[in-house]
This record gives sequence, C-alpha cells and structure tokens, in this order.
Amino acid sequence: MIKKVITLILSLIVLVYIIFYGNIFEFELNKFQMSVFKSSVIIYLFLTGLCFFVGEVSRNYSQVDKVWSIAPMIYVWFFTYHSDFNLRMILMSILVTVWGVRLTYNFARKSGYSIYFWRGEEDYRWQILKERVPIFNIKIVWSVFNLLFICLYQMGLIFLFSLPILAAWQGENSSLNIYDIVIAILMLTFIITESIADNQQFKFQSNKYKKIDSDETLTGDYKRGFLSNGLWSVSRHPNFVSEQLIWVTFYLFSISSTGVYLNWSIIGCVLLIILFYNSSNYTESISEKKYPDYKQYKKKVSMFLGFKKMNWKEN
Repeated sequence: MIKKVITLILSLIVLVYIIFYGNIFEFELNKFQMSVFKSSVIIYLFLTGLCFFVGEVSRNYSQVDKVWSIAPMIYVWFFTYHSDFNLRMILMSILVTVWGVRLTYNFARKSGYSIYFWRGEEDYRWQILKERVPIFNIKIVWSVFNLLFICLYQMGLIFLFSLPILAAWQGENSSLNIYDIVIAILMLTFIITESIADNQQFKFQSNKYKKIDSDETLTGDYKRGFLSNGLWSVSRHPNFVSEQLIWVTFYLFSISSTGVYLNWSIIGCVLLIILFYNSSNYTESISEKKYPDYKQYKKKVSMFLGFKKMNWKEN
C-alpha cells in the first residue's frame, strides 16, 4: 500500500513537471491568464491547508471528501469570471455546477456533512489502512501521509482535472460550436448515469440496514451484502466509471477550443483514472474479506466497463 501511495505521488510530480516545464506540450498563457492561474494556485493551497489543519485538529481525515464536489465549482467559476464570461466557459461551468450540486447532495445524505463542519462521517478505509499498515498508527507518520497524499495529492488532483477550462480560455477566439453542444450532452449523460448508480447504491444500503435492524430474513443481494443489480450488474463501480468519463469529456472542451487533441490539460483526467483504479482495488480487497461471494462477483462483472456476464440467483 505504501508503495502505491508513493507511486501515485511521484506520478503527480513527474506529470506536472512534464506538463509545465517539459517541451512536450505548449503551456502558453498570456500575462493576464498567467496571473489568474497563479491566483487559482493560491486558492488550491489555501483549501489544501484548511483540509490538513481541520483534519489534524478534529482527527477526522475525510475533509478532502467534503470539498471534492465543491472545489471544482470554485475553480471553474473563478476562471470564467476573469474571462469576462466566455460563452464556452459559462457552459463548462454550468455543467460542473450541475455535477457538483448533485454530488454534494449525495455526500450529504450519507451523513458526510455535519452542522459542525469538521465532523461528518469519516472514510472507513483510513482505519482499515492503519490496521493493515501499523506504521501509520505513529502520529507523525500519519500526519505526513495526511499532508502529502490525502490533502496535497487529492486536492491537487481536483485542481488539475478542473484545468481544461483554462485550456479552453487559451482558445477564447474559437466560438462556441456544435462540438461543444455534443460534448455537453455527453457530459450531462454521464452525470445522469452517475446519479442513477449512486441512487441504486444508496437505496440498497438504506434498505439493507433497515432489514438488519428489523431482523428480517435477508435474501439475494441483501444476503450477499453488496449490490449486483441495475448498473452494478455491468460494472462493479458504475459511479466511478461515470465520474472518470465526466472529466474525460470535460477535457474534450479544451480540444474543441484549441484544436489540439493532446494538450497539457489532459493531466487531470489521466491522474484521476490512475487514482480510481488503485482506490477501487483497495476497496475491493476489503470487500473480498467482508463478503464471501464478492470474489465470484469479480470474476463475472468487469471492474469498470464491460458486459453483463452473470445473473445472481435469489437465495
């Protein structure tokens, strides 16, 4: 696990260096755009510092989760405002706002927020990580992990996958076109599929614990302990698939604007895919130990994209 974390952090550093200091991509902003970009970096550092400080004081280390859906809305509207409300950037910002409001609601209904902002439900995987890697029980080691990975890395990732809007600003002389409309429809479609997947999972988990609390006899997925119907019958993580496709699609706006198919702003969605792949593997290692049927589920259903290969029988 430690090796994976180090690899993720190093991949971020290397890719950022290649993008901004290498000669592979053109990162050419005018003087005003560069000034705005530097200001956005300050916002990123402030949010990162806030998450780290609150996490250390409250001992709740899921502060980044609380701003995951909020920070991108701040970034995109910040850039859009300074662009004098470029039409393409307005469209991009509206889509990110739709995504952000929905995801914030989904997080809130799972007790992710509290009237005391530093509280709220903590990611259960952090405690399991401490159990699996005893060195993380040393306070200073965990604090370093919290700073470098939970805060700097994840907040940096959020910042980076929002940056195609800055690339779109580079192509501000390109007017809104039919490609932008198609891209917007695609992005909205993936927001809808993510919403469906989240709703299916939320309904399942709510019903499961209601049945457990009322001592009902559990059958089917409720007996197995995990959801394998609906979108979850064609992908083990349909919400993650949708999330990745949302930001890959968001990147397409930069292509429509600049005409450059492979530009510097691709770094965010690439790193997001890498993170989700590793995060999903870690989560599934927990699920395999918790649910006996999960290994069979893994054999029959693809992690991300695939075709339905199984029909669970009611037990």
